[in-house]
Amino acid sequence: MSRNGCVANGGQVEASWAKGMVSFLKGNPWYPVWLFALHAYLMLTGWRLGLILWQWGRVEGVGQALRIVLYGLRMDTVMICYFIALPVLLAPLSNGVQRIHSLWRVFSTLWFSGALGFLFFMEAVTPFFIGEYDTRPNRLFVEYLVYPKEVITMLVTGYKAELVFGTLAIAAVLCFSRRIYPPMVRPHSSWGVASRLLVTPLMAILVVAGARSSLGHRPANASTVAFSSDHLLNSLSLSSGYSLLDAVYRMGDEADAAKVYGEMDVARMVALVRKSAAGDAGVFTAGAIPTLHRLTPGVERESPLNLVILLEESLGAEFVGRMGGLPLTPNLDALSKEGLFFDRLYATGTRSVRGIEAVTTGFFPTPGRSVVKLGKSQANFFSLASFLKTKGFKTRFVYGGEANFDNMKRFFLGNGFDEVIDEKDYDSYSFKGSWGVCDEDLFTKAHEVLEADGKTPSFTLVFSSSNHSPFEFPDNAITLYEEPKATVNNAVKYADYAVGRFFDMAKTSSYWDRTLFLVVADHNSRVYGDALVPIERFRIPALLIGPGVEPGVYDTLASQADLPPTVLSLMGVGGDTPMIGRDLLNVPEGLAGRAVMQFYKNQAYMEGDSVVVLQPGKEHRQFHYDGRRLTEEDADPRLVEKALAHAQWASWSYSNRNYRLPSMEMVPSSSSEK
Repeated sequence: MSRNGCVANGGQVEASWAKGMVSFLKGNPWYPVWLFALHAYLMLTGWRLGLILWQWGRVEGVGQALRIVLYGLRMDTVMICYFIALPVLLAPLSNGVQRIHSLWRVFSTLWFSGALGFLFFMEAVTPFFIGEYDTRPNRLFVEYLVYPKEVITMLVTGYKAELVFGTLAIAAVLCFSRRIYPPMVRPHSSWGVASRLLVTPLMAILVVAGARSSLGHRPANASTVAFSSDHLLNSLSLSSGYSLLDAVYRMGDEADAAKVYGEMDVARMVALVRKSAAGDAGVFTAGAIPTLHRLTPGVERESPLNLVILLEESLGAEFVGRMGGLPLTPNLDALSKEGLFFDRLYATGTRSVRGIEAVTTGFFPTPGRSVVKLGKSQANFFSLASFLKTKGFKTRFVYGGEANFDNMKRFFLGNGFDEVIDEKDYDSYSFKGSWGVCDEDLFTKAHEVLEADGKTPSFTLVFSSSNHSPFEFPDNAITLYEEPKATVNNAVKYADYAVGRFFDMAKTSSYWDRTLFLVVADHNSRVYGDALVPIERFRIPALLIGPGVEPGVYDTLASQADLPPTVLSLMGVGGDTPMIGRDLLNVPEGLAGRAVMQFYKNQAYMEGDSVVVLQPGKEHRQFHYDGRRLTEEDADPRLVEKALAHAQWASWSYSNRNYRLPSMEMVPSSSSEK
């Protein structure tokens, strides 16, 4: 055979192989599924690249652009896997039976066309939404749909070109889908029954893995790909479809206290929370933010102190020797003699996000989820970090685990924190458990970054995790309190050891003489009991140590939400804030101590030794608290009104975006648009 003949024959073989491969792929029952995924990836990536080029001045270079694209591919995979999950399971069932095939053909065409049309539509409206609100479409996009007349009028009047473009683009995508997908659904697959039965479980596993996009404890979410304090850049890593669906999902976590516990006139509610915060002092500023008021520092300083908050995981009063608990905290007990110790401080809730909410923002709890996880508070929500940034402070969060847990990373970066350090940022560590590196490694990292700050003022939030089930910590670090090793009591003792070690380092550091330290628990480890609200399980320790802080004990009833204004006062930092917590060292005369506690859907308001418990759909009840148990007593209408005001204020100020600084951009809520 001639050489030319060999070449010709080889070409025929190659062509035949390629044709066979194409036929094999098209005979795959999942061929339309993968075709849809390919189209979705190409379309979403194309739009993302366009948005990056449009916002290049904020993207800050190729490296950051590449990060947005890669993060975007990851989150696109999550959403695409949700869209294809049902078709992946149904596709193998459609082979060979004409009636089933016909139903599958109609279903798949409508499903894929609708999904691609939805994704394209959301991307098409994104530039206009960004131009108006500086972020991808979110819950506001849905809230506008409540007012179709106004929205349609607005579009026809002010966005004619955009409306025509969007309509034509969607029509084009639907025509494309209608032409492409039906021919891809074949009546007979080249795959036999055995092949389909074998591969279907593998395909299902692949889809689940893609939807989780993580081998860690938690699936990927919007917080996973948050990397910047610029909220727009974080949103570019998502798709607009994901951003909208995530916002709608999170709306289910909200709860309006007025609907849960009963309504109250807004003017009366505002008046009561103002009086509770400041007595009769006329410190509130007239304006759009009803609780905005001037915080005057209680200590005058030539330059403000740095702030370091050590947020201790699950450290209830029953574990603290200084508070009459078990002898598990010798280091904290010793340190309490060097600073101001709070003996009657109560947590606002039973979850870490509640502690974060109270300690970093001064916000009071609602019957819904913490604002750390809610949609309207992911940007332009008041926090110590956002406030201190206006004073020239560097701000950071240091954690030993995955910072996307409980949406912390996204919330912090969106609300004033410049930097988030988590387990991926530890070049080396001595011990790593289920929740990340141990507290010793955490505090070593915190010490290192504080030393590196030099004279730049800084706020650093450090959140521990070793005292969390399954209670993992290094061997031989402490003398165990009990056997076996993995118990809460041993974990508390180790966590206390790590705190003592950190202060040993801090006392010889360059930052010691110009830093205020707050050690406080996020909540208690064991919150249970047969009471409507188990008050004794909300009592937690807090300690302030720093220049000018006189050693002593603060034994007046106080709330975790009182700590932010108190630390600002001691730092020598003043200014306008919306916080209704009190500067505990400058409480107006005549104001009794008070605390608010959320226990599932019940909320307790404690003032002195009286406690009002609000319950959903039930009559409010009042109790006397003797430090151990609740005894029902006649309700005081004035106290009940205060309790209701505090509960409603938190929901109302969140919903109307009234918990912010005046300089923060005001994004209108549905209520203000009405």
